[in-house]
Amino acid sequence: MNDMDIYQPAEDSYLLQKFVRRFATGRVLDMGTGTGIQALTTIEVPSVREVIAVDINVHAVEALQKEIEKKKLRKIKVLQGDLFENLDGYFNTVIFNPPYLPQDKGIEDQAIYGGKKGWEISERFFKEVSGHMFPEGVILFLFSSLTSKQKIEEILEHNMLQWEELGEEKVAFETLYVYKITKTPLLRQLEGKLLRNVHYFAEGKRGIVYTSQFDKSLVIKKQIPVKKRTITVAVKVKKKDSKSTDAIASEVHWLKVLNERNIGPRMLFSAEEYVAYEFAEGDYIEEWLPKASKEDIRAVLKSVFQQCYVMDKLQVNKEEMHHPLKHIIVDKELNATLIDFERCYESEKPHNVTQFADFVGKQRATLVKKGFDFTLKELREAAAEYKEKYDAKEFERILSLVK
Repeated sequence: MNDMDIYQPAEDSYLLQKFVRRFATGRVLDMGTGTGIQALTTIEVPSVREVIAVDINVHAVEALQKEIEKKKLRKIKVLQGDLFENLDGYFNTVIFNPPYLPQDKGIEDQAIYGGKKGWEISERFFKEVSGHMFPEGVILFLFSSLTSKQKIEEILEHNMLQWEELGEEKVAFETLYVYKITKTPLLRQLEGKLLRNVHYFAEGKRGIVYTSQFDKSLVIKKQIPVKKRTITVAVKVKKKDSKSTDAIASEVHWLKVLNERNIGPRMLFSAEEYVAYEFAEGDYIEEWLPKASKEDIRAVLKSVFQQCYVMDKLQVNKEEMHHPLKHIIVDKELNATLIDFERCYESEKPHNVTQFADFVGKQRATLVKKGFDFTLKELREAAAEYKEKYDAKEFERILSLVK
């Protein structure tokens, strides 16, 4: 085969076509149109008003365009492009029968291979598709058991999409599936808050973090200067299987309290099941320390200690400061941002400063190489004396050891 070959309709095409006739409506996108079988099917559906057919193969585009002109077909337009690169606007229905086979060595055929594992093109598609769909839009998606059903469903979850299996068909050595996919209510809610490109980022014991983009120019008047037009927003969502019933509520409460003292990422908005705040760019502190200079380390350690001291004075205990591997992020401007506050609680004997001093002590070997000169005994004694009175004088002594 060569790049002039166009994928011809087969069992997968006909299975998908059956559901296209039932569910296609409004403005329709036929992604990877090939011969145009799905696009040509949709223009026959009364509720369809416009069809955009897209294919990366210029020969497929040219062939379909000739058929459109020959038959003087209305409601349909064909474009050449790699997925969404040349598309504008939103769609009510998106159809995709992607290349889904795992790559065979030595054979190149973009019409059938979906990447090394078979799902890579589908993953790219699902990362972008939401930004081209109306809130109630529907995706009709076909894939094969050779692609890995488990992986496809993981990709959908990571992009806040939900699905319903419409049908399946066993053929030769595989099973074909057709899913009806829609945005989750949470995704629709977040997009209603003007968040875009919502994708999975990380997962903890109590929550899942997604990142997204927020264009401040959409809500800020043009005459007001905008320092940074687009910001990255983190959205922490409660895990379904989390035993902690109030983790999000706790995070929201403590972010409100501590943001007033310039501690933690700036919270933007929240609801019962999630909290959204500015994403802290940078490196985790333990990864950052070996790469940084003594001067920069000194500034960051001082900043973290001061934030811990403020929390101690507020009688707020953060927890995890003795092992804050993923709880302190340092950016290029040396801003040290503390994250994850769902385990905070009020305490007459908070230990934020002493816990962080314990962490610094564990990093002594790295710090000595950078030119710091303190002993574990000195640090522990200073921390113990501080813990007795939470006195500013004893706090300054701790700071003096890491100068």
